[in-house]
Amino acid sequence: FADICFTSTTIFKMLWNIQIQSKVITYEGCLMQVYFLILFAVSDIFLLTVMAYDHFVATCHPLKYLVIMNPQLCGLLTLESWCISVPGSLLETLMFLRLSFCTNMDILPFFWALPQVLKLACSDTLIDNIVVYSATGSMAMIPFHGILSSYYQIVSSIPSISSAVGKTKPFTTCGSHFSVVSLFYGTGLGVDLTSAGTSPSRTSLVASVKYTIVTH
Repeated sequence: FADICFTSTTIFKMLWNIQIQSKVITYEGCLMQVYFLILFAVSDIFLLTVMAYDHFVATCHPLKYLVIMNPQLCGLLTLESWCISVPGSLLETLMFLRLSFCTNMDILPFFWALPQVLKLACSDTLIDNIVVYSATGSMAMIPFHGILSSYYQIVSSIPSISSAVGKTKPFTTCGSHFSVVSLFYGTGLGVDLTSAGTSPSRTSLVASVKYTIVTH
């Protein structure tokens, strides 16, 4: 559900722009796109963290898996992911209401990335930059640390597995998840860092497509 909504936030508007040969988006539409893009992106990040923890329990504590990963805990972790995503995305979006913009602006990517929006503002954006990058950093890097910790525990447990089949099972189980995490974080950070420092290039646009569409 989170993946479908995250992709729908940008791709339907992009397809509509191609159909009518117009790239115009209203200020209200921009705010809505930014809000839902952050909402589903952050929820994806936390759900990927929950999935990493699930892999950790399945690999390191297989006999206790059904006890630890019970339906109540799964529901609680999913609910917490959404409870963090909603206020986090709302905070970053509301920061734009205090900014002033010119009437007509051009932006190269096919969706409104936060760094690009801040660069287009006519008023001072120091406070907004601090809040946005602090919130984005905490909501992205804290879950990423949890994912790395889970994988570290998984890799550390492999030498203690006696059978050859058992040693390869964690790689087959976690391979797809690790690929999505690498692609999601790699392209996402690339888009944010590139758009914050320089004008978007063709490479950053390709990364934007991978970040918003391919990984989902």
